[in-house]
Formats: sequence, C-alpha cells, structure tokens
Amino acid sequence: MRDLSLDLLKDLNMLLALFFVALNILSFFLIKFDKKRAIQHQWRVPERSLFVLAFAGGAVGTYLGMIFFRHKTKQFLFTRGIAALMALNVIIFYFVFR
Repeated sequence: MRDLSLDLLKDLNMLLALFFVALNILSFFLIKFDKKRAIQHQWRVPERSLFVLAFAGGAVGTYLGMIFFRHKTKQFLFTRGIAALMALNVIIFYFVFR
C-alpha cells in the first residue's frame, strides 16, 4: 500500500511539474503575442490575464518573456508585480516539490 501511495505521489508531482512548465511556456509566448499586437496597434492581451497566469505559476515564463522581448519592462507595477509573483511561485514550488 505504501508503494502505491508513493507512486501516486510521484505521478502527481510529475503532472504538477509538467503543468508548471506548460504554464511558463504559455506565459512566455503570450508576452511575445502581446508585444506583436502592441507594435501593430491591435487588440492586446489584458494585463490582468498576464498577472493571473503569473500568479498561477507562470511568473518565470512571464518574466523571461518580458526580458527577451523587451516588453512591459518600464511599467513599475508590472515589473515589481511579476518579480513578487516569481518569489511567491518559488516558495510554492519549494513546498510542493520538497
């Protein structure tokens, strides 16, 4: 019984890790999409959506997208907010995957 519960825990951890990786990839490319739309003066991705994805675990992808695509790096609320959410994500990851 103990082996079964350990296997389930490992499977759950693997699923959570894949979820977080996918969420960060999505966040990274959503920043790219928003940057492209901003250049074309078209409808943009709401900042609230970007923050929700970052809060849900995609803060690293959002931050890397901001740096890589040079997007939203001058907005104080965005740069500080994503940094704070990244710290929160790291703390959550630590407690989930330890």
